Amino acid sequence: MRFFIIALAMLAAIGPSRAAERLDVVASFSIIGDFVRNVGGNSVSVTTLVGPDSDAHVYAPTPADAKKIAGARLIFVNGLGFEGWLPRLVQSSGSRAKIVTASDGISPLRLGSAADPHAWQSVGNAKVYVANISRALAAADPDGAEQFRKNAQAYVETLDALDREVRDAVARIPPDRRKVISTHNAFGYFAAGYGIEFIAPLGVSTESEPSARDIARIITQIRTAGIPAVFLENITDPRLIGRISAETGARIGGTLYSDSLTGEKGDSPTYIAMVRHNIKTLTSALSP
Repeated sequence: MRFFIIALAMLAAIGPSRAAERLDVVASFSIIGDFVRNVGGNSVSVTTLVGPDSDAHVYAPTPADAKKIAGARLIFVNGLGFEGWLPRLVQSSGSRAKIVTASDGISPLRLGSAADPHAWQSVGNAKVYVANISRALAAADPDGAEQFRKNAQAYVETLDALDREVRDAVARIPPDRRKVISTHNAFGYFAAGYGIEFIAPLGVSTESEPSARDIARIITQIRTAGIPAVFLENITDPRLIGRISAETGARIGGTLYSDSLTGEKGDSPTYIAMVRHNIKTLTSALSP
């Protein structure tokens, strides 16, 4: 009986200690944070700098962010020029955390004159992210290495199923309909991986709403190229959207998520949910 009581006391002492020993890490933005949580599980405490529904491209770090990374063991970033604001933040925080570039090993596409940083848009690339994250966590916490490996393997199996899901969905779209006009410039890896062509609207800036002349140019482009669907989220005037649809017969697509997840109550709170939402939105717009 005495031994049993001592054992219980030891377990009670060990439990909080293990919880306190969770690896403190920081992820630069919501998609990376989701990858890290899936691999790290309960052994890792993840803080995300750029949260859901926020744009890491234009993020302005705060003093609170410096505090978040000051005590972190690891900082997970996308790389490929995505977090241009991060090096200065790390320097100002005095953090000694190891910076892990989750996209290491991926051959980048080009976006204009620079590398396209949106490599996660291909599920195949997402598996590279997961492998890099698993290795970094194992190196920082060797005792948890086996669990990180198992978590990563289970998540990769889910990603494999997701990849098949996307390919099956695209295969059901007639080849001549696998193209959209989009003001998004974040889907190059998705296009390369799955065969849906994303075409930029001619002469239209993504920074401002198109003029009447721009709309006329888009209508001509849709007719000439036989484009069946249009995603133009910088057009807020429903009359312009209606004109494009009425004059071309092209379907107006919904929202495609590219650089951020949504909050828990949104339709894309995880990476897997985001990919499923995007392919459902695309196939709905491109179906005959």
